[in-house]
Amino acid sequence: MSLFRDDGIVLRTQKLGEADRIITLLTRGHGRVRAVARGVRRTKSKFGARLEPFSHVDVQFFARGSELIGRGLPLCTQSETIAPYGSGIVSDYARYTAGTAMLETAERFTDHEGEPAVQQYLLLVGALRTLSRGEHAPHLVLDAFLLRSLAVNGYAPTFSDCAKCGMPGPNRFFSVSSGGSVCVDCRVPGSVVPSPQTLELLGALLTGDWGTADACEPRYVREGSGLVSAYLHWHMERGLRSLRYVEK
Repeated sequence: MSLFRDDGIVLRTQKLGEADRIITLLTRGHGRVRAVARGVRRTKSKFGARLEPFSHVDVQFFARGSELIGRGLPLCTQSETIAPYGSGIVSDYARYTAGTAMLETAERFTDHEGEPAVQQYLLLVGALRTLSRGEHAPHLVLDAFLLRSLAVNGYAPTFSDCAKCGMPGPNRFFSVSSGGSVCVDCRVPGSVVPSPQTLELLGALLTGDWGTADACEPRYVREGSGLVSAYLHWHMERGLRSLRYVEK
């Protein structure tokens, strides 16, 4: 029997029996973890409300054996709130749908339990913090998170230089299958010709240039969101269920 302590973001919860839940978290030290939280659905539960989606928590796990991830699910025996991001997200539809898509993305990119994914974890914490504070439009925060999640997982798109030959940009064409912007010589069937302002916006979101992103016109934001969604779908091989509900 072993005790483990880690901090993480609650990604989702599932009912188990009459009073328990299975909690899925993205943790700093152990990556994605599923654990059983006993009695948290009872009205007298002391820490059930802390284990809701979007919550940033410090959690203690009890596991059989010397490893947290083994043949059975560990127990979540204690939880302390680090930051209740959900309080600033669930009351606003645009923030809630964007946040839900972030949680689903983080879970999809960490499909092997127990494998540390520190960059993805830090990216999710920062995105939820920004979203809960309302510092930028929710759909911009989401698109920035999606692009950076793709980047930290090895799928970084290019929005200027040619993705195939490296020809300095800006380049007119964009190909999801080729990895982003492509020159006229590297253009493949299915390439699109987005507005230069759209490619500038996506580059700003990827690099964190919020001054440029916040000043962008809505039509370019919508076009950019479509490219991000298509690029994500290509590399994940299927889309996000929650993305269809996001307000643009």
